[in-house]
Amino acid sequence: MSSADTKAVEARCVRLNAKAENAAAVAPVVERHMLTRGPNDLLIEVKAAAVNPSDVKAATGLMPYAVFPRTPGRDYAGVIIGGPAGMIGRDVFGSSGDLGIRRDGTHASHLVVEADAVVEKPKALSWEEAAGIGVPFVTAMEGFRRAGLPKSGETVLVMGVNGKVGQAAVQIATWQGARVIGVVRKAEAYEGHSNAPVEVIDASATDVAARVRELTGGKGADIVFNTVGDPYFQAAHKALALRGRQILIAAIDRIVQFNILEFYRGQHTYVGIDTLGLSSVATGAVLRDLGPGFANGRLKPFPIRANAIYPLDRAREAYVAVAGSSRDRVILRP
Repeated sequence: MSSADTKAVEARCVRLNAKAENAAAVAPVVERHMLTRGPNDLLIEVKAAAVNPSDVKAATGLMPYAVFPRTPGRDYAGVIIGGPAGMIGRDVFGSSGDLGIRRDGTHASHLVVEADAVVEKPKALSWEEAAGIGVPFVTAMEGFRRAGLPKSGETVLVMGVNGKVGQAAVQIATWQGARVIGVVRKAEAYEGHSNAPVEVIDASATDVAARVRELTGGKGADIVFNTVGDPYFQAAHKALALRGRQILIAAIDRIVQFNILEFYRGQHTYVGIDTLGLSSVATGAVLRDLGPGFANGRLKPFPIRANAIYPLDRAREAYVAVAGSSRDRVILRP
C-alpha cells in the first residue's frame, strides 16, 4: 500500500449521459474521467459499490434534481489513497443523499468525497458487505433517530419486513431491546438477521391492526416503520398506540384518507424520511451511530450472493436486476 497522497487519478466511471424513458432503457457506458480532490476531500479507490432502487429511479428522471451526465451510485466501500497523511491507507465505507444524484457517485473505480463523510470499515466485514450497508441502514436509523430510538419494552411494527430497509429496522430495533412485529404481503417468514424473535403477520390473511392489538394486550405499536407507504397507511394508523409514531419513507399513491380526529386524540406523530436530503457528511454521522452494532455483531450486513456481484461494464445488468425488485443486495465491483 503506497503512503503517498494522490491528488488526481484517471478513473473508470459508469456514466448515464441522458435520462432514460424507463428502467429497461437505462443505457450506462463506462468512460475514463480525471478525478481531482479538493483540500478537504478524500480520494478513494472503490472496492465495492451497491446499486439501490433510487439509483435506477434517478436514471429514469424520477428525481427532478438529478443531473446528467453523471456517474450514479450512493453507497461504497474502499481505501483512502488521497488525503491527510494520517488517513492514507484506511479502509472506509459510506453513503450519501447527493452522491450519484446531484454529483458524480460511487459506480466507478475511484471517488472524491468529503473527509468528514467516511466511516471506518468494521474489520469483520468484506468490501461487498460494507458497501451493502449504506442506504437501507441509514434510512432505518434516520427514521428511528427522528421518531425516537425504540426502547426496551416498546413494540415496533415493521410494514414490509423483508425489504432491505425493513430488515435493517428489525436489526436496529431488536439491538435496542424493542419487540418487533413484522408485516408481509403474503405468507412468508422473516428472512433477515434479528436479535430477538420476530412475530410475522400475513396481511393477505389477517387484519393487521386487530392482530397487533391482540399481541400487545390492546395497547398497539409504539412505533410503526412503514416502508411501503399508502397500502399500509390505514392499518398502520389503526395499529398505533397512544402517542405512537409512524415513520414513512415511500409512497405508491401519494394521497391517503387521513382521520385528523383520531390523529390528535391518539396524540400521534408522523415522521417523513427522505435520505436523498442528507449530505454525505450527514449520512456519515448516521453510519457512525451504527458502528458499535456492527463491531459487536448485534448488527449484521446483508448476505451478498456471488451472482449479485457485477463488474462495471455489466452495470446495465445490475440496474435491471434492481429495477426488477431483486431481493439480493446488488453490488458493483470495479
